[in-house]
Amino acid sequence: MNSIDRQEIKKVYDYKDGNLVYRIRTSNRIKIGDIAGSKKKDTGYVELYFNKKKTRAHRLIWIYHNGDIPDKFQIDHINGIRHDNRIENLRLVTNTQNSYNRPKTKINASGYKGVYWNIGAEKWESKIQIDGILKHLGLFLTKELAYDAYCNTAKQVQGDYAHQTTKI
Repeated sequence: MNSIDRQEIKKVYDYKDGNLVYRIRTSNRIKIGDIAGSKKKDTGYVELYFNKKKTRAHRLIWIYHNGDIPDKFQIDHINGIRHDNRIENLRLVTNTQNSYNRPKTKINASGYKGVYWNIGAEKWESKIQIDGILKHLGLFLTKELAYDAYCNTAKQVQGDYAHQTTKI
């Protein structure tokens, strides 16, 4: 990965309340103190241009505070809100740890991560992926019970990286 120089970031930006703000004018449109970047509707991330490259703000904020992001690591938003770039909401994680904190998929009809309707059994089924293997957690009369099983297993297996919300 291309390294981004922490001091270069600090020459251009200050950090304030989860945002990068301009400390210098980089163009006629920019005023000192303006918030850098904008939230993208399709991804929810705040993006901006730094050194002529589109960059996600959370990565620059992490580097601003902590230095380089090591190879094979990513920056995770602890609360799952992609535009919440407060430094206390960011953490360094592996790809696997980051995947634990992902919300349910858009095609999930139950409203709960890891919970699916099993047509054949006519019950709610709970599943979780552990080390790349999908593990069946059981069949349940309600989707809430199935989700409880998912949450209990996720907390045991994924620890602090398990997705934090109850219904997602």
